[in-house]
Amino acid sequence: MKLFKRKSASPAVTEIVTAQRCQNALPALPSTIGQAEKKLYDRLRFAVPVIDAAIMKMIRLTGGFRVVCTDEEYQAELDRFLDNVPVGLTGRSIGCFADNFLDSLLTYGSAVGEIVKDQENQRIAGLWLGDVSKIIVSAGSAPFSRNYAVRLPDGTSRKVSRPENIMYASLIGGHSLLRGLPALSSILLRIYECIGQNYDRAGNVRYAVTYKPPSGSDDFVFSRERAQQIANEWADGMNSARCGQVKDFVAVGDVDIKVIGADNQLFDTNIPVRQLLEQLIAKLSIPPFLLGLNWSSTERMSSQQADILTSELDYYRRLISPVICEVADAYLSSVGAEAGCRVEWENINLQDETALAEARLKNAQAREIELRIEQQLADNS
Repeated sequence: MKLFKRKSASPAVTEIVTAQRCQNALPALPSTIGQAEKKLYDRLRFAVPVIDAAIMKMIRLTGGFRVVCTDEEYQAELDRFLDNVPVGLTGRSIGCFADNFLDSLLTYGSAVGEIVKDQENQRIAGLWLGDVSKIIVSAGSAPFSRNYAVRLPDGTSRKVSRPENIMYASLIGGHSLLRGLPALSSILLRIYECIGQNYDRAGNVRYAVTYKPPSGSDDFVFSRERAQQIANEWADGMNSARCGQVKDFVAVGDVDIKVIGADNQLFDTNIPVRQLLEQLIAKLSIPPFLLGLNWSSTERMSSQQADILTSELDYYRRLISPVICEVADAYLSSVGAEAGCRVEWENINLQDETALAEARLKNAQAREIELRIEQQLADNS
């Protein structure tokens, strides 16, 4: 018997790990929002006016534009079409469509529109802004192609027969500009609700009438009846004020009248409300004073803030410019033109007009001094 046996080497275990290979290297398209998320963002804009005002301000600050055709022969006809194209049931012009398209883009993170064509003459009959919660976007068979489907009420989907008439755009990741704001907004609304309840309790004055009958007297025995009589007379005196009459309350005995809640003071909500509003405005990228929040008596937009806001507006312009060009190209193709088009935006002017005028004046004066110096040097030579 061997006490010290040499252990035999255990057999090596070989494990093969297979990594999943990506069949399609292209990233998937951002999924559109659902009906519940869409209703949440709609209620958020309805409940918090600052959010709705910021989005509307952003749309107006984006500015106007003009579509320029590469062939001047079709420029007048293209302008006439873009100024009068029907948009939905009540709108008209490409500017109206761009504003509604950008509104959906900021609120829901994506926007979808459709070019409606007349089946008889294949001309564009109008533009329609779709519901992003009812559209399903998926990658097509070819690279960079998309398939569109519409959600039906029964839970099924129906594929769009003519996807070339669909216009779709989304923010980075397909996320809404309001993503992350419902949690902060719920706290803000809770504070406002508590403020209203405190004013209902302390602001709407209520009185506590206390009657203390002396012990051993007849009033002590009939204290219940005396208290009911005092209550009736007090209610009659308070209700007479509604009819324009003034009645005095007269009582005999130890009667104490106090205002309910007079000893308590309302909480100061300026600091928490301002902190929440700062978080909301930081996400919306709008200077506070543009929304009517004057937190500083000398607050004005600096050049750095103007540059940051200008870059935000340029980003939104880059998103909707291809959609505008798609509408214009579709019209030019329907009339048999082979020309293209481009979008020329108006200059974003967020600076003070007085400061700009002074800057132009100083530049002109500096240029005049430079010309005089050059003239003197030329004369001396």
